Amino acid sequence: MEKINSQTWKADLAEFKEKTDQFYAGELKKAAYKGFSGGYGSYAQKDGKASMIRLRMSGGHLTKDKMKFIADSIKKYDVNKVHLTTCQTIQLHNLLPEAIYGIMEGALDHDIVTMGGGGDFPRNVTVSPLSGVEKGEYFDVLPYAEAAGEYLMTFIKMPALPRKLKVGFSNSPANETHATYRDLGFTAREDGTFDVYSAGGLGNNPKFGLKVAEAVAPEKILYYICAMRETFIAYGNYEQRGRARSRYMQETLGEEGYVKAYQEKLAQVFDSGIDLDLHVEPVVVTKQGDGSVIEGKRVIAQKQDGLYAVVYHPIGGCPKPSKLGEIYDVIKDMDAVEARIAPDETMYIVNLTGNEAKKVLNVTADGAETVFETSVSCIGATICQVGIRDSQGLLRKAVKAEREAGLKDGSLPQIHISGCTSSCGTHQTGVIGFHGGVKVIDKVSYPGYTLHFNGCDRQGEERMGEELGFILEEEVPQFLVKLGQSVEEEQTTFDQWLLKHPEGVKEVAAAYLR
Repeated sequence: MEKINSQTWKADLAEFKEKTDQFYAGELKKAAYKGFSGGYGSYAQKDGKASMIRLRMSGGHLTKDKMKFIADSIKKYDVNKVHLTTCQTIQLHNLLPEAIYGIMEGALDHDIVTMGGGGDFPRNVTVSPLSGVEKGEYFDVLPYAEAAGEYLMTFIKMPALPRKLKVGFSNSPANETHATYRDLGFTAREDGTFDVYSAGGLGNNPKFGLKVAEAVAPEKILYYICAMRETFIAYGNYEQRGRARSRYMQETLGEEGYVKAYQEKLAQVFDSGIDLDLHVEPVVVTKQGDGSVIEGKRVIAQKQDGLYAVVYHPIGGCPKPSKLGEIYDVIKDMDAVEARIAPDETMYIVNLTGNEAKKVLNVTADGAETVFETSVSCIGATICQVGIRDSQGLLRKAVKAEREAGLKDGSLPQIHISGCTSSCGTHQTGVIGFHGGVKVIDKVSYPGYTLHFNGCDRQGEERMGEELGFILEEEVPQFLVKLGQSVEEEQTTFDQWLLKHPEGVKEVAAAYLR
């Protein structure tokens, strides 16, 4: 398999610096700069006075070396905003040009490539975050996903795709990566092979993926990725950007037509004689427990006897900037310990003994305390160019209201908030989701959110949430508190309450819908 040495990307940085200097000098308009800079994993923020950078790493696999580089960069450039994203990347915000240049180039020395982090390119490959250490997983998909990520990077220098291409891998039916509704998804099977789904995605015109192959040997996955690229180029929409994502091919070709078209391209790839076979060595965790034992709601026992993962979820996926450095200082001398970023903006620190886990619990004690506080939010309209509402601000207000109301853990579920319809907060398949917007009432525009209910992302049970209506922004926290109080009146958890009252959310929401 062809692989690009990360150092070779440095040759492209001079052009990025030239265009970025032009933009900040007022010589290049924001739209033109966005079309260029996205390919480097950087965008100007909404006010045009600062930028963000997206540090991609397949599966959110954050080694100690990468963590140290990011922590050192945060300190060196006085970065004041960090976001763990739903695509398992780390975004640094409010950056001036010199910080962008330094971080982008320095990252390449640590195998962190920002190129293709935005724009019409293959994006970060997503992976079940505890792959390789999770009890009950079908098999460890991370090595295959990382190989796929390396192969996908070669597409950046090839003829342009119609739009971005998102690829995901899941190790079980939990489907945390939404592999069944990515542009291309590989879902693990109990027999050690993959089923393959294609042409799915959230956002405008959401679609679940179509199964295009079954029982695929893991060493053959690159042929299926190549076929996806060829199908997308042949049948994707280059004329209408709003209809250029792969899921629109389900409409233009029909579901059966799309599957046929994909399989024809797949046959052509196999017949071409190209060698895309993978030779991946399984990753074996040789570390053993030391006899120390620990339990707790932020502790997960791994499939490796005596080892644990610690769960850390900063509110909104935004840890304080110094936190990565604090975590690194604790784990730097711990054997085999590393971190994983999850699609719900959680960080897992894995391969810990019981005694090591206690130390990591202490340094991560500032995170979410309840299921509700692990709720997911995109970065929001204060930073994002296309955002409509401040989703991060809404989540902070909702958490504050939950705490002030004294709601118990489990009285509210994890919710998903997107600042617009793009579903970066994955609101469409959450049990409760919101997307930001504006509604005109009596000729007056009011900020608020559309409420989505009863979505599900579990493989085999996937469904889009039902849109129930519009709630004024200021009333969303009130609605959530009322919902939690309704649950507590029956002395149960939200999940149990919902089973007993399947229309209960609608009934509570009725008083707030506009």
